[in-house]
Amino acid sequence: MDAQRVPESSSQAHGAQIVIEEKSVNPSITNRQVLLRYQTQIFMLSWLVYAAYYFPRNAFSAAKVGILEEGVISRAGPGILDSVYLAAYAVGQFVWGAVAEKYGQRVVIAGGMVMAMVAAVLMGVIPALSLFLPLMIVQGLGQSTGWSALSKNMATFFTISKRGRAMGFFSTSYAFGGLVAVPVMGWVAYTLFDNWRWAFFTGAMVMLVVFLIFLVLQKNRPEDVGLPGIDEDPKKFDDDYVKGHAAAQARELEAPREKFRLSDLLAAARHDPMVLRLGIIYFMIKPARYAILLWGPVLVLDAVPGVDNMTAILVPVTFGLAGVIAPVVIGWISDTVFKARRMPPCVLSLLVLCVALALWQPAASLGSVWVIAVLLGVVGFTAYAADSMVSGVAAIDFGTSKHAAGAAGFINGCGSVGSILGGLLPGLMAATGVFYTFAGTALIAAVLLIPAWNRRPVAV
Repeated sequence: MDAQRVPESSSQAHGAQIVIEEKSVNPSITNRQVLLRYQTQIFMLSWLVYAAYYFPRNAFSAAKVGILEEGVISRAGPGILDSVYLAAYAVGQFVWGAVAEKYGQRVVIAGGMVMAMVAAVLMGVIPALSLFLPLMIVQGLGQSTGWSALSKNMATFFTISKRGRAMGFFSTSYAFGGLVAVPVMGWVAYTLFDNWRWAFFTGAMVMLVVFLIFLVLQKNRPEDVGLPGIDEDPKKFDDDYVKGHAAAQARELEAPREKFRLSDLLAAARHDPMVLRLGIIYFMIKPARYAILLWGPVLVLDAVPGVDNMTAILVPVTFGLAGVIAPVVIGWISDTVFKARRMPPCVLSLLVLCVALALWQPAASLGSVWVIAVLLGVVGFTAYAADSMVSGVAAIDFGTSKHAAGAAGFINGCGSVGSILGGLLPGLMAATGVFYTFAGTALIAAVLLIPAWNRRPVAV
């Protein structure tokens, strides 16, 4: 079938050309199909990339049981290293989201993936654990590039009416990454090589493969492939509009880019005060997820002494498995049952999470691996449900596609400050005190969200 191409000047401005079928009854259908193609591509790529982030991120968690078994470091040592990593991660969240708004997702994500790979390889090579400290900082800064920039991918390719489901499925990426990364790296390290250092090498190799895929497939926004911005009227996805929009976009790209300013770090919070409230909420709920993510195998050993390392690594799989399901369920519920209201399902999830965390001590007293596994599944479902709603769907809804990366970065930065406690406290106090503490913060977060029960973004 003959085809007609967008004028060369337009295609060069965006690095792509759109083919329009002349015999199509409705020419706009072809452009919608092109959009659907790129939505699918960007979604699958973003999902894969963020799942891959969890391999170098969780390598230390997989290596931790082997390190502690060697007895060369006290239990407080890994907790301190985790807190250093999380502090760097928090700083990076605040910075990289705003940087991605200025310079695009591609450069931020690619740079972060390289940092994560290099830090993981060096942690597997260096002989002295004391040298882990600067590498944990590098790893934290590299890891913090992912969520805000990839959330910007989703915001620029999906409208508000579809973001609940799109972000729900996208949020399964970090649940899936947390689910498979530690068991896979643990299996390679302890079963194949009997050396905890291979957890780091495995994480870096997985990231390298996905990094190469990312370089080939990443597109920052619909305009880069000659389509209108996603916030435009969907009825304007016809050929004439695409051509005119491409020309206008070319003029925009030729305009001098503003320099990055410190005030850009707070642009999203100034855009909508709800972004600030969500940041405070995320500060309170993220520590619980990170305590289990970073210390899950050790917490299982505390609850059921005598189990072997591989069993301790596998039991928290229920936490991650439930976390894969939760974002999809809560995203669908928020779009359909609550009509794009994100707060009601989040509040309900937090209330159940509070109860589940408070039950840790009674469950641990039974000394049953199965009881602990089931309870971790309940904690995982409710924690990931609330987490994905606050840091994902609500973040880009209230940030809008214009401030999506900045909003996601600001909210996740606040959460990452709180998650320092999730990495630090299990190394300093008994598990019972840790779970009671986070049950209290989950309850406070639910109470703070109740006044926003019916709140929607202005654009809805």
